[in-house]
Amino acid sequence: MKPAVSLDAYHAVRHGAAIIDRADRGRIVVSGGDRASYLHGLLTNDVLALRQGSGCYAAYLTPQGRMIADMWLYELGDAILMTLSRDVKDLVLAKLDQFIFTEDVQLGDLTEAYSSMALVGPLVPAVLARALAASEAALPLAEHGNVRLPFDGEPAIITRVTDPGEAGYDVCVPAPAMGRLRERLRMLNVGEVDDATAEAVRIEAGVPRFHRDMNEETIPLEAGIESRAISLTKGCYVGQEVIIRVLHRGHGRVARKLAGLVFTSDEVPEIGAQVQAQGRPVGSITSSAWSPSLERGIALGYLHRDVLSPGTVVEVGGVPGEVVALPFLKLRDDRTTSRQVTR
Repeated sequence: MKPAVSLDAYHAVRHGAAIIDRADRGRIVVSGGDRASYLHGLLTNDVLALRQGSGCYAAYLTPQGRMIADMWLYELGDAILMTLSRDVKDLVLAKLDQFIFTEDVQLGDLTEAYSSMALVGPLVPAVLARALAASEAALPLAEHGNVRLPFDGEPAIITRVTDPGEAGYDVCVPAPAMGRLRERLRMLNVGEVDDATAEAVRIEAGVPRFHRDMNEETIPLEAGIESRAISLTKGCYVGQEVIIRVLHRGHGRVARKLAGLVFTSDEVPEIGAQVQAQGRPVGSITSSAWSPSLERGIALGYLHRDVLSPGTVVEVGGVPGEVVALPFLKLRDDRTTSRQVTR
């Protein structure tokens, strides 16, 4: 059955401005003079290249190349803010602390002290500037860009994001100020997006979510995040040997990979449902939703490499569909909300 996606909320995301809750995010602050070099040696992306106001997406891997977490890093000038799934925050914090020896690095947990929301949609710069009583000129940031702006005398950290599935900003403020910010946005007619609609937007963009489409058994190349999360020019990091071996000796081929599936009806497959091709099992579903733009059921799932070609016919629970290239809908660049339907 077609799930209860709110068309009003979806329209606000795609054509206006809307709030997507970020209560599932944890926040770690890394300070000290050695913070960049320390994280650079542990994570998959080029942290040393970050300058104040910039950031990156990265992963933290085991020595076997499997994921501990994915994360977003923002160089604020006097510290690096790390945002990641709340359910792995304590584990990552403990592991980071474990590897501090003589480095000038201090760790802090800001998860309870600060709250955040994603504000997404093409009208966000104007709306957010009004809510913060700031100049709109401060907000056109590149992806992962960040800036500090005041909100009612409190510091607000604004970061440019696309991972909700629509370009926008994460707004992070001290927890006591979040209620005032939400009220200010309500006065500007900005509503909140329900979970089902937020999931549809994310899945349409083909954005994998940790502990949904990726977990501790996943190699980043299987999830298709290597172009965004892994630097191929930096020095050593934990798990690099496995990644390089797959890329160079295996030519990037993995046994399974995250793919997009479009179905012929409104039917939305259940999470974990088996995918079949020519009567044999070839994978399973990790995320699914009804797509308002495509007006059909869509899903993310891991498929055997032999059936990854777009156009491959599959079946899930008796419902026919086909493999498509990700994303289902895509942004032309990280500063516009214009979209192109993949199929």
